[in-house]
Amino acid sequence: MSKTKLEEIDRNIYDIVDKDDYDFKIQKGITREIIEEISKQKNDPDWMREIRLKALETYQKLEMPTWGPDLSELNMDEIATYVRPKTKLNTSWDDVPEDIKNTFDRLGIPEAEKKSLGGVGAQYDSEVVYHSMKEDLKKQGVIYTDMETAVREYPDLVKKYFMKCVPINDHKFVALHAAVWSGGSFVYVPKNVKLDFPLQSYFRINSPESGQFEHTLIIVEEGASLHFIEGCSAPKYSKINLHAGCVELIVKDNAYLRYSTIENWSKNILNLNTKKAMIGKNAQVDWVTGSFGSKISMLYPLSQLNGEGAKTEYTGISFAGEGQNLDTGFKAIHNAPNTSSVVNAKSISKNGGRCTYRSLIKISPKAKNSKSSVSCESLMLDDISVSDTIPVNDIQTDEVEFSHEAKIGKISDKTIFYLMSRGLSEEDAKAMIVRGFAYPISKELPVEYAVEMNNLINLELEGTIG
Repeated sequence: MSKTKLEEIDRNIYDIVDKDDYDFKIQKGITREIIEEISKQKNDPDWMREIRLKALETYQKLEMPTWGPDLSELNMDEIATYVRPKTKLNTSWDDVPEDIKNTFDRLGIPEAEKKSLGGVGAQYDSEVVYHSMKEDLKKQGVIYTDMETAVREYPDLVKKYFMKCVPINDHKFVALHAAVWSGGSFVYVPKNVKLDFPLQSYFRINSPESGQFEHTLIIVEEGASLHFIEGCSAPKYSKINLHAGCVELIVKDNAYLRYSTIENWSKNILNLNTKKAMIGKNAQVDWVTGSFGSKISMLYPLSQLNGEGAKTEYTGISFAGEGQNLDTGFKAIHNAPNTSSVVNAKSISKNGGRCTYRSLIKISPKAKNSKSSVSCESLMLDDISVSDTIPVNDIQTDEVEFSHEAKIGKISDKTIFYLMSRGLSEEDAKAMIVRGFAYPISKELPVEYAVEMNNLINLELEGTIG
């Protein structure tokens, strides 16, 4: 039986392309005039306009990263950094234009909202087109809105934290993001408020040869707790699209945040995202991540453990097929005593795909009695795929507990034979092994996203097994 080619696979709901029917699309490229036009279109206050222009100067000075995947095919002169769809921000789903609404309906938005969410936001290209939150959360003082609204209505909060967790000079694409950012989510959870239901934002790119640069800023005050879910997708085009969002998480003393993401970008997307968390005393941030899409990904969430007793856990999986280079990982910086980090990373590669796990665990001299455990497992489904593990462990005190374990291997022929002897076909046997390998990650996701992840695994396996 011949193998199914990846290009022949029907990606179903994800690859449906809406007409590129926008209200405004900025000219391609990165110049001062373009940045000023974006700022004008967004009706920025002066302080935000100044941030954008300073970020542009930083972007022009910084070099392209050379240590990871080859980014030479990215030409910013061919990327439009701002695309406004033909709609305003809506608080009623009925008011969203039919073509946009149909796209999100196919993706399960806002069906999931009706079932299990405290609030939801939906971004289409460069603008949030729908946002809502349950009334009882508003009464508790919870703020969940799009970033543009936050800039206008909560300027003191935004000024205090915007690009503070992730400094503008962190790397070239952070500077680019700060110059052209648009859309994204702002969340503020007051002291001791614990949300029983998750909040969710979904980001969809539709316009070809464009970029999406949403900014997510979440502040969880002392003793509060939140689960935030992020979903991403895009249809496939023949030319490059760019995603360079930014996530800043500020989690105060004794607070808790879980940040769950399923990224299903199409195979023409360069995903150069940046995510960081600052974690206070006895607070905790858990990251759950599934990376399935994009041509190239460079994504390494970072937890900065600043308060004594702070904790972080990272649970992530990446799946690279033909033509994909997914360079992902995690960073934890221990800046206080009795802090802990737990990393459980998995990757699957097939049809010549490349997965790289790149990490940094840094334990400073003052972080005595801290603990860190890193586990990295890679599964290759053929003999032409590539999997690399590149850990950096910078331990600056002897008074710690630290472990690192890495495993790379192929599916065992003996295991396949055993399952086939129990009545499974070879295809079903391989699929069962892969789903079992991914189970530790899927079980940490909300039900709807676990189902989506399993569906994506099945979809990717169609290009391998046959």
